[in-house]
Amino acid sequence: MNKLALGTAQFGIDYGINSISGKVKTQEIEKILHLAKSENINLLDTAASYGDSEKILGQMDTSDFQVVTKIKHFDNLKITDEDILIMKKDFDNSLQDLKLDSVYGLLVHNADDLTKPGAYKILEFLQYLKNTKKINKIGVSVYENAHLNFILQNFDIDMVQLPLNIFDRRFIDSGVIKLMYSQGIEIHARSIFLQGLILMPNTIRHRKFNRWKEFWKIWDDWLNDNKISPLEASVRYALQVKQISRVLVGIDSVEQLTEIVKAIPGFLPSIPDEMYIDDVLLLNPSNWDSL
Repeated sequence: MNKLALGTAQFGIDYGINSISGKVKTQEIEKILHLAKSENINLLDTAASYGDSEKILGQMDTSDFQVVTKIKHFDNLKITDEDILIMKKDFDNSLQDLKLDSVYGLLVHNADDLTKPGAYKILEFLQYLKNTKKINKIGVSVYENAHLNFILQNFDIDMVQLPLNIFDRRFIDSGVIKLMYSQGIEIHARSIFLQGLILMPNTIRHRKFNRWKEFWKIWDDWLNDNKISPLEASVRYALQVKQISRVLVGIDSVEQLTEIVKAIPGFLPSIPDEMYIDDVLLLNPSNWDSL
């Protein structure tokens, strides 16, 4: 099994700051999945909120893949029985679109939903799906340590998806990754390229990110001194974190997946502390519009 997993947001929507071609064409998706199989990449991460990603995957042969999908976010202040009915309908629709009887994992897409009054109703329904073999693992997607710590203290989960990259070691430094690993919780890392921002050269990076120009200089100097590409450094860093079960990569083309696979072998130089940052304005893409 390859530790890499395919994020499929680009299959259903135009996603990522570095996106050029937009939504991936169906023919290209078929080629990507074929290459993934040949490289022993066997997990697909999707969501109902990723446009028609689930429907497109349902048109493909995904029999060799584990599939993880997600529950839509609830806008209200508390979780009600009506919300659970909506969640049930949404999950049934996901299975129908994916043309599957069950999925490997079902994640709560927005961790905020598990901090609301009535959140236990969500977990009760997920446990029901697990007991009836509709899902194998119950999980949550998180952005912040505070949310994750609250969830771990209050709910029994099997899987966590969290941001991690060569700039961002917040979940490592907090010790929560080691804790989850010791408890047998499966950990999936996303945002290893920070929506492509990490891979961008200075010449095309948007000027709104210039507030971190000193940080970018440290990054560029380190890459040049060690003769390593941003892609090689990013992939190797994420894969070497032993507690991480899966490393999600969003793919636009066969060529892109080929480059990522080729970037895996090789040495990862020592990373200076100056290359770590905890500024959520940079690390959380949802904040970029405010820059």
